[in-house]
Amino acid sequence: MSGWNQSLDAAGVREPRLRSDYGIQRRLVTRFRRTSYLAARLLLPRPVLPHVVAATAVMHHGDNLLDTGTKARRAAAWASWEQRVRKALESGMSDDPLLRTLVHTVAAYPRLRAVVEEYLSTATAELDFAGFVDEADYQAYVDAYSLPAFMLVGALLGPEVDDGRYRAACRTFIDGSQRLDFVNDLAEDVREGRLGIPARTLERFSVTGEDLAAGREPPGLTELVHHQIGAARASLEAAGELVPLTAAPNRPLVGAVVEIELLTAGAAFARGPKLLRGSARPPLAGTLRALSVARRQARNGRRPAHPAGDGRRSGAG
Repeated sequence: MSGWNQSLDAAGVREPRLRSDYGIQRRLVTRFRRTSYLAARLLLPRPVLPHVVAATAVMHHGDNLLDTGTKARRAAAWASWEQRVRKALESGMSDDPLLRTLVHTVAAYPRLRAVVEEYLSTATAELDFAGFVDEADYQAYVDAYSLPAFMLVGALLGPEVDDGRYRAACRTFIDGSQRLDFVNDLAEDVREGRLGIPARTLERFSVTGEDLAAGREPPGLTELVHHQIGAARASLEAAGELVPLTAAPNRPLVGAVVEIELLTAGAAFARGPKLLRGSARPPLAGTLRALSVARRQARNGRRPAHPAGDGRRSGAG
């Protein structure tokens, strides 16, 4: 039996059509986030994996609807999707494979329902995104869109009951990750005419959108890039506190994700103004090393302790 089928069994996904529905989401997630899927496949406990795949597929589908086409088309597509999601959650039924997996995952993790409701209520912030005036604008976007979208997955990885510290740590992580994405994706965002670096930050370093659109590298571009990556890196380093707040079986994955984001920040910093010509990727050797360390942690965490008195060290220590 394949590892994926074992994961479906462990997650309680028994009905053939539902297993097929989850398989569809797995193929989609593998296609657009192969490295992330492989990390999750390697590091997550089997009962959690299908649900994380389903939540990731929901997040990706929403991103596509909010980012593709004219604003009117995007708004109409999102309104239709939001209505279908709400109807599926209320009725427990849908003719859409993605929504059937979401309904099942919400049933398995009831705390996810409030997260989905928040995401549906705030995601239109992405529809209105046309750039930021200042840092406060950016922070409002993180609160309105980036964090609720991240929590679709984050809620599955966290503690069953959150006293607020876990969500706050997720907020710190996604602040750094989103800021890093905006500077690392500079070339793509310039082509689309929607910069994620605030206008006043550009002004501070004497960089204009016209410079970037024309492919020019003004003297302040290197300093601008390094400033943004430095701010992202500070948040990502502070997000180390997220790992111990995560549910214990899921900590190896979260730790690896934070480490790979930091590796990406380092690669983007080294690329500097060349980001205007294309994104940086984390070094392969460092990524494999981070996954290997996390894999050992995951195996040690799942290995049962030896009975006391059998002459071997207890796994609890």
